[in-house]
Amino acid sequence: MTTRPVVVVGDVGLDVITRPSGDIRWHSDTPSAVALVPGGAGANSASWLAGLGADVTLVARIGDDAAGTTCRRELESAGVTCAFAVDATLPTCMVVILLDAHGDRTMFPDRGANKAFAVPDVDLASLGLAAEPRPHLHLSGYVLFDAGSRAAGLESLRQARSLGWTTSVDPQSPALIEREGVDTFLGWVTGVDLLLPNENEVAALGGLAAILAHTSEVVATYGAAGARWVGADGVDESAEAPVVENVDATGCGDAFNAGLLSAWLAGQNRSTALRAGVAAGSAAAARVGARPG
Repeated sequence: MTTRPVVVVGDVGLDVITRPSGDIRWHSDTPSAVALVPGGAGANSASWLAGLGADVTLVARIGDDAAGTTCRRELESAGVTCAFAVDATLPTCMVVILLDAHGDRTMFPDRGANKAFAVPDVDLASLGLAAEPRPHLHLSGYVLFDAGSRAAGLESLRQARSLGWTTSVDPQSPALIEREGVDTFLGWVTGVDLLLPNENEVAALGGLAAILAHTSEVVATYGAAGARWVGADGVDESAEAPVVENVDATGCGDAFNAGLLSAWLAGQNRSTALRAGVAAGSAAAARVGARPG
């Protein structure tokens, strides 16, 4: 069981997952399998954390609509405490996800209310968490990459540090790192305890050594090649990944984050935490949708 509570700050919404039956017939019809499932990077990690026994709170923003109600109900039924602001104008986030024959995805996001996530929506002290055991804040990088929600993401990191919490950030997107600039992004996450990039994000950020100049430790994922944990104190641990059929890569990184954090925050060593992260990420890859079954 996780002994330290986790607060996740990130997106929540619904995913429309489309699996074409063959080559896409652009400007015509392509029979497909379509599923409407809960999603959002922050909500995905929170759901996996709850499934792994964590005391987890999700801080996010939803629309005042049926999609928002559905998202809240699904998360609460999974054991997640929802500290949601409700937007009276913007709809709840929706993402169209197009899967290819190998389970790799192309996403078309409409962040909706997530892009209006604001500083007043963040009040970590009001969540009622005790100082001991020390809580942990996990932030999805998507919050930082949207100019509308960036200030709230940075505020969540500031508040967590002022409260003495540990922190982690998932960069989420190499394309968005390149758009904003490497130095800019690394400036946002300087001082974070754990940065959780995938191999493409590591490359976009200039490599592990460059990242470690700004964060205490880095846990990098390499898909079927597993994961690696490196730290400024000289730690260098690796974990292999099991062979699984990649049905849907959506949310694999979010699940990995949850598996790793659930073990690490329970006091497990880095090697055990890495294996827990790889196990959760692999389980996510083997099923459609980004949430635990």
